[in-house]
Amino acid sequence: MSRSRFVLPALAFAVLATAAPASSQTPLPATPAEDPLDARDARRVERMEKVVRELRAIVFQLRDTGKPVVVQPADTDARMEELSGRLADLEQTLRRLNGTLETATFELDQAKRDNALLKTQVQGLSEKLAAMEQAAAPPAPSAGVTPAAVGDPTEAFTRARQLMLAGDYDGAEAAFAAFVETYPDHQRTAEARYWLGKTLSVRGAHADAATAYLAAIRGWPQASWAPDGVVELARSLVQLKRAQDACRTLAELPKRYPKAPANITSRAAATRTQAKCAA
Repeated sequence: MSRSRFVLPALAFAVLATAAPASSQTPLPATPAEDPLDARDARRVERMEKVVRELRAIVFQLRDTGKPVVVQPADTDARMEELSGRLADLEQTLRRLNGTLETATFELDQAKRDNALLKTQVQGLSEKLAAMEQAAAPPAPSAGVTPAAVGDPTEAFTRARQLMLAGDYDGAEAAFAAFVETYPDHQRTAEARYWLGKTLSVRGAHADAATAYLAAIRGWPQASWAPDGVVELARSLVQLKRAQDACRTLAELPKRYPKAPANITSRAAATRTQAKCAA
């Protein structure tokens, strides 16, 4: 819609002020029979009257305010047509959105049903798999039989050492005890007793540890771990308040193992001091 600005000069005031009332008050014939003008002239006169009324209003408004006047043409029909078009577009968009929403709702419901069905199928398969695994599992060992009773002794010993190196002293204790019980005559059984004593010392079972060390060094084996086994036996005896036995054990160390490493002889000297052995 266009807007027009009219700033009228002073001369127009007088013309419109005098001419407008006369023009606006001129009556038109009531019926076509009384109208001396044809239909086109009548419409032209009507438009002129409308313009005069608008100009008259502009003149009075300009006279009262002294500011330019913005005239808004009467285009109600065009506005109504435009609004009707917009409303039709909105209705069409709303119908399209409703259709999309209905489709999405249907697809969501279908997905929920499919998901529930899939969940049921997965649960059924899981139950079947669990039943198959249970049927295929080996029978549990009978009471009194340890896991170390089956398998290679070298693997059993290595596994026990790995548990100890990993800091799992409880697991290592059980593994070495099983090895000693399962392979009492194996060439590494004495060493297994030595390591068993180590795990027992860690948890403060000094009596059991002393028994394990004593069995390990019986016969004074020439092995790398044997000197340390002697010192560990003496330390356990000190903890058991058997200082004289600890001193006698330590006295055998330089006789049986004269080439013992310095760190072991140093620990032996500290244990002698603790047991208050005679020089």
